[in-house]
Amino acid sequence: MSGDTDERQPVIGVDVGGTFTDVVLLADGELTTTKVPTTTDQSRGVIQGLTRACSVADIDPREIEGFSHAMTVSVNALLEETGATTALVTTEGFRDVLEIGRQDRPALYDLDAEKPTPLVPRRRRFELDERATTEGIERPVEESEVDALAAELAEGEIESVAVCLLHAYGHPENEKRVADRLRDRLDLPVSASHEVLAEFREYERTSTTVVDAYVRPPIQRYLARLDERVADIGVPTPRIMQSNGGIADSAAVRERAVTTVLSGPAAGVISANAVETAREGLITFDMGGTSSDVSLVREGGAEITTDAEIGGRPIGTPMVDVHTVGAGGGSIGWVDAGGALRVGPESAGATPGPAAYGRGGTEPTVTDADLVLGYIGDDAELGGDLSLDVDAARRALESLAEEAGVDDALAAARGVYRVANANMTRAIRAVTVEQGHDPRRFGLCAFGGAGPMHAAAIAETLGVESVVVPYASGVRSAFGLLSADEKHDAARTVRTPLSALGAEAIDETLSTLRSEVLSRIATTETEPTVEYAADLRYSGQSFELTVPVSRPVDTETVRVAFHDVHESISGYRMDEPVECVTLRATAVAEREPPTVDYEPEGPARTGSREAFFDGEFVATPIYNRDGLGVDQPIDGPAVLEADESTTVVPPDWTATVSADGTLRLTREDTR
Repeated sequence: MSGDTDERQPVIGVDVGGTFTDVVLLADGELTTTKVPTTTDQSRGVIQGLTRACSVADIDPREIEGFSHAMTVSVNALLEETGATTALVTTEGFRDVLEIGRQDRPALYDLDAEKPTPLVPRRRRFELDERATTEGIERPVEESEVDALAAELAEGEIESVAVCLLHAYGHPENEKRVADRLRDRLDLPVSASHEVLAEFREYERTSTTVVDAYVRPPIQRYLARLDERVADIGVPTPRIMQSNGGIADSAAVRERAVTTVLSGPAAGVISANAVETAREGLITFDMGGTSSDVSLVREGGAEITTDAEIGGRPIGTPMVDVHTVGAGGGSIGWVDAGGALRVGPESAGATPGPAAYGRGGTEPTVTDADLVLGYIGDDAELGGDLSLDVDAARRALESLAEEAGVDDALAAARGVYRVANANMTRAIRAVTVEQGHDPRRFGLCAFGGAGPMHAAAIAETLGVESVVVPYASGVRSAFGLLSADEKHDAARTVRTPLSALGAEAIDETLSTLRSEVLSRIATTETEPTVEYAADLRYSGQSFELTVPVSRPVDTETVRVAFHDVHESISGYRMDEPVECVTLRATAVAEREPPTVDYEPEGPARTGSREAFFDGEFVATPIYNRDGLGVDQPIDGPAVLEADESTTVVPPDWTATVSADGTLRLTREDTR
């Protein structure tokens, strides 16, 4: 893959996925991309990808000026429950907050529904005789009690400690003393809630703090290994993608590991910010080897949430609002107890991988189905040197066909393809229709190794009339790392009527938050800016809406903005007092994004093969995606192949390439 870009010092982005590790290298105005299989120790795959990309680009790794990285260490530890042996220290009487959780449950009428197992079992949850109220410290913590607790923790096999005391979001004095004393006496990472999430709601604050403590040791070990290995080849210490869509230096994320739980998916969504569309916004659709991630980009910005769950565990730090389903290229097709065909969430991963990989895998996957249907050619190479075995794919699907009671491997492949698309369609509806957005008003931005292959079929189901496949789509998350801004968030809960709080008090708190977020900025490339927001609600409501705030603060402007947002989302406004719940600040140090001037290379038409459309195999032209001329229309059916991904253009669709290399697919009746 190539394309002339603005000439800058060599920079590299590496995104670790469930199956492949994607690498994008920008050096001497040339873009080099590669994929390598993800390794159990992710740092080994990262080094393999780095060295391979440098070899292809013919540069010395020591010439690389910047290295940005997205990984899955945190989310894997959380979902697989392989994180640190963690202790929780809390206020007397609140030992079981983590286990009690909230009254609501995801499956309301499922009598057998179970909550996720607490990351900290009861035997490792400890209480202290202290008390803070919303008004201040009522009973100071005794240092002798903390010392006794430290001695008890030192005797166990504890790897990290979470400290979450009652009302520490507003009055952290006791919690700070506990955390400082434990840090002095224990050679362990200590996560304190007033540092991790200084917001009210006891369960969410406790859960977020515990998650931070639980994933900190794995993150610290991983980054230590990676830092050592990149130093050996002369590459700079990586800067890490955070869940909020911004990068931070390695030292910062070691201290705030919870900010990395959506590191990889966030990078892909942020990369879509630069894709132009005439629609209301873009639905981002990132289909990789293990899962598919969908989100919304509106008005040039990603949707951010502070109300997310990973593995059923609330995390209150800001993160890109991503909905994930277990439907990727490696997702396995199977038959449930009722005889219905299902796809995922179990994945064949990188090892052994789909049956077509020839690495010992025998389970039928989405990749095997795509191969049998002709959307992928049996001469395709994945990850640079991984060829595909169509006979092995057909054998795996024949076994599935027998189990499902369908005719043959083709019928099984069609079923796997349709079920996988249905899973991904439901995910897109979750971020559009279920949030009050009409998907037909958006374009679908498809990337990831498999996203462009399924995008048009999914768009037809949703009534979406435009599909956008950005340049370097197969490694788009890695490409997005090259332009991600540095970004840091801070928040304080105030829970005061807006009329009583006043502009001066708001401004004072925002000044404190400003200092906090600016102190974390590591880059000096640009002058950072700070954006402010407030979480507001009507008196008596349970949940808040976030509105932007300008300084100097005008409370009446803030109040009117809240009324407008509430009416836009809920359809009405109320004549009730407005309560200011939480104030927020976000520091952003912008980075100049790489620009691509697309230049076709090689022949456009490369051949043809039989591919399955509209119930039959038809002779389908095959094109070199990087050989297509600008504005050259390609009518479907067609398959456009690139080094890292394949785009399927069904009948009644047309594809064209714009000057920046973006591939745009439109349906016949909208051209």
